[in-house]
Amino acid sequence: MKNSTQYSQKIKKLYRSLRRGHPSVQQATYDEPADAVVYGVISENITTAAAQPAIKKCTDYFIDLNDLRVSPVEEIVEVLGEDTPATRDIASALTRILAAIFDKYNAASLRALKKIGKRPAKQALGELDGATHFVVNYCMLTSLQGHAIPLTKTMIEYLRSNELVDPEADEQQIGGFLTRQISAKNDYEFYALLRRESESAMAKSKKKAKRKTTRKARAKKKT
Repeated sequence: MKNSTQYSQKIKKLYRSLRRGHPSVQQATYDEPADAVVYGVISENITTAAAQPAIKKCTDYFIDLNDLRVSPVEEIVEVLGEDTPATRDIASALTRILAAIFDKYNAASLRALKKIGKRPAKQALGELDGATHFVVNYCMLTSLQGHAIPLTKTMIEYLRSNELVDPEADEQQIGGFLTRQISAKNDYEFYALLRRESESAMAKSKKKAKRKTTRKARAKKKT
């Protein structure tokens, strides 16, 4: 990535700042890699706060991942609680990726990936229908002991808007750059802290924009 030395210093400074502000991060781990995949699919395009109840609804309603795999998209959307483009995308991606897992391994499980090396495991994950870079990296990070930093669109936008990475770098380039700056023992902590910070910044930005719109509407009404 261009100007990597300059951005390296900024990332390390950001990490120190985030650790001071939020010193405690609980590591998420999954014995079953497919569970990590499901969480990755659900959480990629919604906030962490929204992902937790969505996961609970699915685990409470569906018997197991195989039950989730064969369920209609409409049923999954209903379980998630709201029919929106986001929930429909999540439901569709879940059925596609779980079907791909079953077709390849004859079970709604990815335990077979624990018996092979990290590189072939990552390649196998990437070949699954519906597996984005985020989903692959989240599974590697939380279930297959891989060195990875999953990135949501919100996280990438935060890094770019705060000039912490090259604005022209894509998701893979940014992810590769971050793993070179953050050690494997700290990668989950950095991911969790950066995600929390980026989602907080997004919420503040939306709130500010809403207040601005409201003030304009009131001014127009008075006029």
